[in-house]
Amino acid sequence: MNLFKPLSWLLASAALFTSLHAVETKKPNVLFIAIDDQNDWIGTLGGHPMAKTPNIDRLAAQGTVFLNAHCNAPLCNPSRTSLMLGLRPTTTGVYGLAPWFRTLPKWKDRVALPQHFANNGYMTAATGKIYHGGAGALKKGGKGKAAAQDGPPEFQVVGAFGGVGSKPPHKLIPPTPMGDHPLMDWGVWPPDNDDSSKGDYQVASWTVDQIKKAPKDKPFFIAAGFFLPHVPCYATQKWFDLYPDDDSVLPKITEHDRSDTPRFSWYLHWELPEPRLKWLKENNQWRNLVRSYLACTSFVDAQVGRLTQALEESGQADNTIVVLWGDHGWHLGEKEITGKNTLWDRGTKVPLIFSGPGVHAGGRTKQPAELLDIYPTLIDLCGLPQRDDLEGLSLIPQLKDPNAKRERPAVTSHNQGNHGVRSVKWRYIHYADDTEELYDMEKDPEEWENLAGKPEYAEVIAEHKKWLPKIDVPPAPNSASRVLTYDKKTDEAIWEGKTVHRSDPIPQ
Repeated sequence: MNLFKPLSWLLASAALFTSLHAVETKKPNVLFIAIDDQNDWIGTLGGHPMAKTPNIDRLAAQGTVFLNAHCNAPLCNPSRTSLMLGLRPTTTGVYGLAPWFRTLPKWKDRVALPQHFANNGYMTAATGKIYHGGAGALKKGGKGKAAAQDGPPEFQVVGAFGGVGSKPPHKLIPPTPMGDHPLMDWGVWPPDNDDSSKGDYQVASWTVDQIKKAPKDKPFFIAAGFFLPHVPCYATQKWFDLYPDDDSVLPKITEHDRSDTPRFSWYLHWELPEPRLKWLKENNQWRNLVRSYLACTSFVDAQVGRLTQALEESGQADNTIVVLWGDHGWHLGEKEITGKNTLWDRGTKVPLIFSGPGVHAGGRTKQPAELLDIYPTLIDLCGLPQRDDLEGLSLIPQLKDPNAKRERPAVTSHNQGNHGVRSVKWRYIHYADDTEELYDMEKDPEEWENLAGKPEYAEVIAEHKKWLPKIDVPPAPNSASRVLTYDKKTDEAIWEGKTVHRSDPIPQ
């Protein structure tokens, strides 16, 4: 009689049970999808009635979409820094396109979102635009395009993909004001209807490959950062063909929309490469820009579809949290401008969608949400150790019940002293010179009538004013690009190093 056979069988059975138990209790994966300059022109969000985004809409139907989600800064670097660190721009002082937060001694060793996951057993990988500079710096000695840094890397694996991709030999539009910046361009490109040369196509391809070969014995956090519909808005003809070549595509505007807004509202985007509506009309480019933006949005939607399809084919969809977000909004003629750098809904409102285990399917909530909330929400969804140094709120209540009320409004800041406070019904804006705006977002979703000067709304303003950030630090050292400061004593604003006086004509 072989006495070792029952023992070996028991050991094998125990090993099998342990293996199966490990699979059953494996923490959920995370697929983290960022879209640059994407406002609410998404089908499920209804920001533009013609927007065609079937893949993002399908993802929203599988999970919960936040219909009132807002960035914490209407600019790439401060918005992404805020999301990834779990801190407001008014706490870090990162307001402009520089500095990179790791160069600041106070935040050099701050544990960012993907690092918290790596510290708790996750494989982390990223490509494309996650941070403003891409997928984040690599540890010194690593290989790739990202700059080297001391300490742990932002992600363990980084793909050197993303950006514009193929570009035409010459700009497709006429020279634009304020410097004719090379990024200010849009139209059909490349002309052969081949999307494979585009940076975002390559981002999707790399991410699909990462999903396919992700380890089975540990959870993954895989991030894909799409560049479009950021300018230059190039898309192939097939995406343009989704939208009519007539003025029906144009957003709703009202003439002289800025007549009841404070002069200080112009200081937030005083002199920028993004052309004003006046230039678009004079150069017959308004419709072209709008169609280009919509075409790029639909193209990126197709890349999102490639990721979700790969996730399904991998067999890991049922155990994967998918979060899709945009870093800030974008104007396409509203408020007489194009671009970001505003505290109105068009500049702050973003797509924010969660799906996967622990998320209510088919949920649609009007409760305010901030990108700052993503960090604590993912911690809760994935059962990671809690942190007491995050300034966002977990969205778990709304992910379980879309009607659950939020404790506070969403707050967006653009440089010190300038803040937008967005509740379910109202948008309140407070500028550094103490001028104000107030809009009834249910009756006036386009924000055409500023109610701030009417005494009957004083209580509404007071209620929203109490949510202005208590910490509101000046710009961090070496801040640059889109940085604004204001001196109340002299009533002088400094925009990118240039003094702006009340009497100065508004640049056009």
